[in-house]
Amino acid sequence: MLFVGKLYILPQEYQQPAKHYMQEKDLKSLVKQILSNKCESQHIELKAAHEGCPKRLYDTLSSFSNQDEGGTIIFGIDEKQDYKIVGVYDAQDIQKKINEQSKEMEPCVRPLFTICSIGQKKIVSAEIPGVEVFHRPVFYKGMGRTKGSFVRVGDSDEPMSEYEVYSYEAFRRHIRDDARAITEAPLDTLNKADVENYVRLCKREHKNLSENVSSEEILELMGVIHSGAPTVAGILSFSKYPQGFLPQLCITAVRVPGNEMGDLGATGERFIDNARLTGTIPQMLEDAISFVQKNSRHKTVIDKNGKRTDKEEYPSIAVREVVLNALVHRDYSVYSENTPVRIEMYDNRLQVINSGGLYGKTTLSNLGKIRPDTRNAVLANILEILKITENRYSGIPTIQKEMQEAGLPPAEFSVRHGEFYATLYNSVNQPEYSGKPADILAFCSVPRSRAELQGFTGMSQFYTMSHIVQPLLESGALKLTLPEKPKSSKQRYVKG
Repeated sequence: MLFVGKLYILPQEYQQPAKHYMQEKDLKSLVKQILSNKCESQHIELKAAHEGCPKRLYDTLSSFSNQDEGGTIIFGIDEKQDYKIVGVYDAQDIQKKINEQSKEMEPCVRPLFTICSIGQKKIVSAEIPGVEVFHRPVFYKGMGRTKGSFVRVGDSDEPMSEYEVYSYEAFRRHIRDDARAITEAPLDTLNKADVENYVRLCKREHKNLSENVSSEEILELMGVIHSGAPTVAGILSFSKYPQGFLPQLCITAVRVPGNEMGDLGATGERFIDNARLTGTIPQMLEDAISFVQKNSRHKTVIDKNGKRTDKEEYPSIAVREVVLNALVHRDYSVYSENTPVRIEMYDNRLQVINSGGLYGKTTLSNLGKIRPDTRNAVLANILEILKITENRYSGIPTIQKEMQEAGLPPAEFSVRHGEFYATLYNSVNQPEYSGKPADILAFCSVPRSRAELQGFTGMSQFYTMSHIVQPLLESGALKLTLPEKPKSSKQRYVKG
């Protein structure tokens, strides 16, 4: 292992070894599914290769390596000929050529090959394993890290933005953007009374700071100031007006008259309400909750005893956690300091969007289930001492618990183009499925994914899986292809 400053560089042999799942029968089944769907996907790329090995594979090699689940390139299917099986020109030589291109990647990509025959044609698959986050981005050496790194978006390979490349570098080098000093901001921009209260709390929480440590030393140690200047975290927590120095580190909030941005109201209005929320993080958090409450519908429910209670459109605790997560875990680097947190309220949902995707080893599948890497440790620590957040990684479970108890679909989380989306659905415009169980069973005569089932029903994934698929599984009418791994991303549903 090499040591350069604070950066540890692991040799390539220390990369996590890939597991080879693909067998010949699996490849044949995958080809059958591709011919049925007639499309590529997040994890499938098609290449014709009947006239030779494609010369440009580096974009797909990079994008598949840079996603957790990796991906598979299938050679021998021509999508330009309506997904016709054309086979490969030479099954042995194409593996050699693919390996040669894989060695042009940094770090080197190690494909896993499978060959099968369909009729008189040979099909070759190359499984590209996802690499550990510590080694990303995987890039084409001929173009360099910035221009040669790609990310998979749907069925296409798109160049990584400069910010996306930087985010991996920041994790690898432990860069703390929330602790960077804002040198143009004077110390007296921090509210003196709030800072003094914080110092008192620090001394109470940390006994080793209670004696022989000056207030200035405590502020330096806790990341509120650095080299005599306030930090990003310090300004956002204690400044008299943080946006005077960081104007876009605020919240923009809108209430849209419809289910999509651009929908217009009865009199042509684009927004029912529109606000820019500024101040410290505690102030913005409370203002955001007030905005959501003001623009939410409220139901009056009368129980069997005649008692009247108001039912919130969105549980207030869930709203608080979603907004707080966005403020605490957003990216605070120079690449995104001009991007506010966005609250978008629609007729059927509430979305909170913040810059910065998932950080470190956290994935969508383990979000809220494991202790995550912390992007803004200084800010999280300040807010914990101020009792704004617990900093115990309980936010996501709390959100889901509140949504379940309110009888609402679970919150949905996604990452799109370097932004994190948290979506809460309400009970408005939740139509009942009009199809019949027989329709689902006919559709599942071949194995189907969750996404395919959702597309078939036209309902939300929550409704599709909980109200349609689950009863069929319980009755035995549907079966899992991977019963030992019910939550696997490779799970498929087939008629029993």
